[in-house]
Amino acid sequence: MRYLHITSSAQAENELKRVGVDLPGIDAMLPKMENVNLLLEGIECKIANILKQEMLSIGGDVAVARGSVSCSIDRTDAVIIGTLKQVRRLADKIAPQPFTLRDISEDIRRVLGNITRDTFVLRTPKREIAVGGRTLVMGILNMTPDSFSDGGMFGSVEDAVKYALKMEEDGADILDIGGESSRPGSEPVSAKDELGRVIPLIKKLEGLLSIPISIDTTKADVARLAIESGAEMVNDISAMRFDAKMPEVVANCRVPVVLMHMRGMPKTMQEGDLSYRSLMGEITGFLKEGMEKALSSGVDVGNIVVDPGIGFGKSTADNIAILRHLKELKTLGRPILIGTSRKRFIGEITGEKLAGNRIEGTAASVAASIMNGADIVRVHNVGFMKKISRIADEIKR
Repeated sequence: MRYLHITSSAQAENELKRVGVDLPGIDAMLPKMENVNLLLEGIECKIANILKQEMLSIGGDVAVARGSVSCSIDRTDAVIIGTLKQVRRLADKIAPQPFTLRDISEDIRRVLGNITRDTFVLRTPKREIAVGGRTLVMGILNMTPDSFSDGGMFGSVEDAVKYALKMEEDGADILDIGGESSRPGSEPVSAKDELGRVIPLIKKLEGLLSIPISIDTTKADVARLAIESGAEMVNDISAMRFDAKMPEVVANCRVPVVLMHMRGMPKTMQEGDLSYRSLMGEITGFLKEGMEKALSSGVDVGNIVVDPGIGFGKSTADNIAILRHLKELKTLGRPILIGTSRKRFIGEITGEKLAGNRIEGTAASVAASIMNGADIVRVHNVGFMKKISRIADEIKR
């Protein structure tokens, strides 16, 4: 006898076929082989009690706080525990019931659909970008004098062009160009300075690159002019919060956008209290709210990518927890981008003070990210990390 480690429905199906189960049997058994744990935060105790009773009646359970059964507390978090089949059955049972149970039923169905989704298509005015068949590698090119790792790397636009072409040759799927540092403690720059750094490069690369260019900016004017110059994607670390015009630009230009979680501003984000009551809960809620605002501005939901913001207002322990529980962001039903490359938390673990010496730690974090749900990895050492991603993909996918 051995423990059967099931990591996907495809693997479960293969095991059943290997045993010799017939097709109707496979259809019936698959939902029983996948265990699901869904967390609801801050629900009324009367709702939690109904969920618990209903789940117990079909062989599952719901974990709640002490005092919720007697309603001696107002609210509780609740963990719905069961097989995929049982959780689906719960959604059916509570759908016609009163209070907010219909909404919870719809949420359960939505989440179950999202966590099993593994392919996406981002659409730009020039092309479709398939996401999910393999991990995409986004190469970092900073036209800044003060970025934490590669600030001041390029003496001229021509040098940056050569570097961009080399990243494409090494296997980059997307090139992310930025003109403003977002390292902890960094000062903001004017739109004029940022445009002066990125637009000449984007114009030079137009027609030379076969891969899409992403503009890393929080400013709507920079995003718009970059797109007019050839960029096809916006990577906004503020989740379009810093500039009220950004959602309109993204919607009108019909380009994909990356929404990232961050508390505060880059200059102060690592100062003060970094604690979270519910790290993944807060990140997920923040990104969900950002998605809703984007949709209300006309941004296509199919063009939204989410990023938990490694290193942005988080401790080293937080960053590790995000990588470990990254798959929870699949709840949002959107591709997940992760950026760990050369970051401080890696140095704090490995002892490497120089960002450029953190390649091994970055490689480990990239592999872990892919295994735990990342669809796009944002990296400096494209050729090296491309090989890492291929091995991780073979193991995972």
